[in-house]
Amino acid sequence: MVKNFGAKKPELSELARISDRITFLYFEHAKLSRQDSALMVSDSRGTVFVPAAIVSVLMLGPGVDVTHRAMELIGEAGMSVVWVGEYGVRQYAHGRSLNHSSRLLEAQAKLVSNKRSRVAVARKMYQMRFPDEDVSQLSMQELRGKEGSRVRRIYREQSKRTGVLWTRREYNPDDFESQTPINKALTEAHQALYGLSYSVIVAIGASAGLGFVHTGHDLAFVYDFADLYKAEISIPVAFEITAKYGNDKDIATKTRLAMRDIFTSGKLLTRMVTDLQNLLGVTEAKEANVINLWDDKLGLQKFGVQYHEIEEDND
Repeated sequence: MVKNFGAKKPELSELARISDRITFLYFEHAKLSRQDSALMVSDSRGTVFVPAAIVSVLMLGPGVDVTHRAMELIGEAGMSVVWVGEYGVRQYAHGRSLNHSSRLLEAQAKLVSNKRSRVAVARKMYQMRFPDEDVSQLSMQELRGKEGSRVRRIYREQSKRTGVLWTRREYNPDDFESQTPINKALTEAHQALYGLSYSVIVAIGASAGLGFVHTGHDLAFVYDFADLYKAEISIPVAFEITAKYGNDKDIATKTRLAMRDIFTSGKLLTRMVTDLQNLLGVTEAKEANVINLWDDKLGLQKFGVQYHEIEEDND
């Protein structure tokens, strides 16, 4: 008896570039299995097929069952999987990087391991938020203060623009329902942005944990990166959804759908890839299966060669 193992594992060149993919799909109370190169998603309403190679992130909420074959396909396609708790307040796990080169990861590790270069990258990120000002001489403490003032101003401006009452940011991951509608919407909008940021970071081969501003957490760089886009994307969306739906019990779902729409219409994925490469000083991350052996004196040496022991000359 010959078993049908489905479609062959795709070559890297056959997969869609991260910047060309659908941003994310969210599922809850469904079963995910595999048919050939597609995810088969079934729930009480029926079954749909999702081509794995065109999706960046799967956000899997409560009540999702995933088969081993489905996870195999997800890993082969380089798709990130963000397992989230109720209302999206937890996230973890991802598939293998689309970019099999370690070039970006090595550049990131080098930059974050040196105090001077780490501060330089942090300033780059703050400069992106203050394009009309020179922040090159500001200390980290001064930059944090400046950013805090900017975010508070943005909240006030969005409150005035939408008519949504604003007092302060409150976030309780253990009690989502205790939050005000605007804080619920902000939580959900930020989580969607974290998920997309996470996907871009791991898909092109950088590390989610090596942050320049945030530190000590396995998602430190995700928080660094997502902060670049909150003022433009997740904060305005949260205020707009709250103004439109107020105390609607499905405000989390409506916020998530609004984030999905703006991700697609704004071509954010392409922009994120470019921004990330510029931050790390790597303008082109080559997608190639290149493996070398490191040598402290000779530089990179060929992989897959049987080397012989060097005999000492005793003459």
